[in-house]
Amino acid sequence: MKSAWSLLRDGFDRVTIYLPLILTATLALGTYWLVRNAPKLLEPVPKEAPIHDPDFFMRGFVVKSFLPSGELRSELLGKEGRHYPDNDTLEVDEVRFRSISEDGLVMHGSAQRGLSNGDGTEIQLFGNAIVTRDAAVGPNGRVIPRLEFRGDFLHVFTDTERVKSNKPVELTRGGDKFTSDSMDYDNATGIANLQGRVRGLLVPAQTPAGQR
Repeated sequence: MKSAWSLLRDGFDRVTIYLPLILTATLALGTYWLVRNAPKLLEPVPKEAPIHDPDFFMRGFVVKSFLPSGELRSELLGKEGRHYPDNDTLEVDEVRFRSISEDGLVMHGSAQRGLSNGDGTEIQLFGNAIVTRDAAVGPNGRVIPRLEFRGDFLHVFTDTERVKSNKPVELTRGGDKFTSDSMDYDNATGIANLQGRVRGLLVPAQTPAGQR
């Protein structure tokens, strides 16, 4: 009979023969366990559409913008304002604004409600909208008459001094008055494009007494 040492050695030899297979099986089981218990990768989350909700409110406020020289360029006032971050607009109740051009011409306006872009260069006026450019004296000494626009809707571009509307408008320039179904006024050219049913009243300029 084989001694105990011989039996032990034979058993060890058999184990040594199957050792690579045992290690491979153990490694496979360990890999499977790691795969099953590994944290799942984060799946891409579809981007949500921006919501048109205000992110802050203001009451009894004034927003001012200045030129690099420090001079006042424009100001926007209102009873209550709501800022919308999705399109960077400011909705204002009982809005008022004032802007000063590079030539020193002052334009101001008001309405029941207003909608301004982020830098205040584009303002939409809704409900009893009034925009006025004050009378002034030009660089050549010529008098620039007062100009006023009235309507239910006016779209004002303060940087380019332009006023537009796709609704009926009443335009007053000095003593002259015009009405139209829509309008596009460009202060750079001094031209008002009136469309639709246009009516006008022209008041003859008065000649000074010494020149009669």
